[in-house]
Amino acid sequence: MNDLKDLKGKLCVITGGGGVIGSSLAHGLAGAGIRTVILDIVEDAARKVAASVKEETGVESYGLKANVLDRESLEEVRKKINGEISEIDFLINGAGGNSPQATTKMEELTENDLGDLENSFFGLELEGFQKVFDLNFMGTLLPTMVLSRKMVERQKGVILNISSMNAYKPLTKIPAYSAAKASVNNFTEWLAVHFAKAGVRVNAIAPGFFLTNQNRFLLVDEASGDLTDRGKKIINNTPMGTFGEPGDITGTALYLLSDMSHFITGICIPVDGGYSAFGGV
Repeated sequence: MNDLKDLKGKLCVITGGGGVIGSSLAHGLAGAGIRTVILDIVEDAARKVAASVKEETGVESYGLKANVLDRESLEEVRKKINGEISEIDFLINGAGGNSPQATTKMEELTENDLGDLENSFFGLELEGFQKVFDLNFMGTLLPTMVLSRKMVERQKGVILNISSMNAYKPLTKIPAYSAAKASVNNFTEWLAVHFAKAGVRVNAIAPGFFLTNQNRFLLVDEASGDLTDRGKKIINNTPMGTFGEPGDITGTALYLLSDMSHFITGICIPVDGGYSAFGGV
């Protein structure tokens, strides 16, 4: 196959679908005729995205509430999808994000900061760290455990995890997010091997720097709307000189979901404007 015709009419579940990237993926997939189920812990957000997709593309989309960290919630939504819509062909694990509670105030600890350790690693709130790690890693593992079972039984399907460039080189200030995304990459490889002979492929996409609801506080000054020093540093280290647009991920996702990539499993593709190729000079 060298086109996307095999995708038309298939059903894809997108966790975290009410967010910026999930919403964009839903619209992009609909352009290839893929029906979508938008899962989000905020039901109104899921329903709004689904309504928008259907209105703009004419392709069926459904917005449902689900908590990616609650197995019972996921089991309930799985039964609803299987009973009222159809079997699941694809799963995109898009739920994730960072939090100020899991972010250090300083980028690095120097000898001049020894009297201010609370703004460093030592001031991280364990509860916040655990929340971010769980959302990104367990929020990928648990939906996969619940929603991919029928794929394995049918010996057909694709799982696509949304990772991050943080998985390769952890950014300063956000240790929980970086550790979780590194775990997502490892899990992607492990599960790809585990499912390979069962006919289910498992891959990931590692976005570079995109402005989302979860990271905007780090990259844009709320008062002025200008880039923070951190935001400027990112742009200066991204050869293409801009943040990614959510739609930039769509082409890679369609490729990995389609039969064009039928012999590809266990990989993570960077979509990063050249960030991973740049040495800083």
